[in-house]
Amino acid sequence: MAKDDVFYFGKIVKTHGIKGELTLRIDAKDKFDYNDIEYILIEINDIKIPYFLKSVSFGNNKLFIAIQDVDNIEEAASFVGKPVYLPLSLLPVLCGNSFYGREVIGFVLEDIRFGEVGVVADVLEYPTQAVIQVMRDGKEILLPVHEHIIRKIDRDTERIVVDAPEGLIDMYLNM
Repeated sequence: MAKDDVFYFGKIVKTHGIKGELTLRIDAKDKFDYNDIEYILIEINDIKIPYFLKSVSFGNNKLFIAIQDVDNIEEAASFVGKPVYLPLSLLPVLCGNSFYGREVIGFVLEDIRFGEVGVVADVLEYPTQAVIQVMRDGKEILLPVHEHIIRKIDRDTERIVVDAPEGLIDMYLNM
């Protein structure tokens, strides 16, 4: 599968039990959206390889999985530390002001005071805060992804309306 056809789902962090099960720490808001997954894609040497699942059970922010034809702890251990992906078709549909970063790239960003700021170039994920990156006149503007800042996401017109903290946009433009 091509990189644009999949999304990062999580990472295999350790083995689980002695029969070849694995612990998969997932990057998802609601793990139960993935109750019916039949296979995962494990990245090995930069190639995403599909593996069918025998079973899936749930922990806090993790899944306990058993992969077909992996029947012992030694075989399972070879997957520890590997990133796991799923096809985009399994990504839950979001609505309202919730969005996936890839979904809003190319949307026009408009501030309620400043007006049209520019086009979303990327959504950057940092450990403490995701930010929307907009380029305007060769300058980078970063706006926090926060419920008090993002006022409306209009998927039909591909616009994001924000209420940026006063002076933030001007600060970037006057640097």
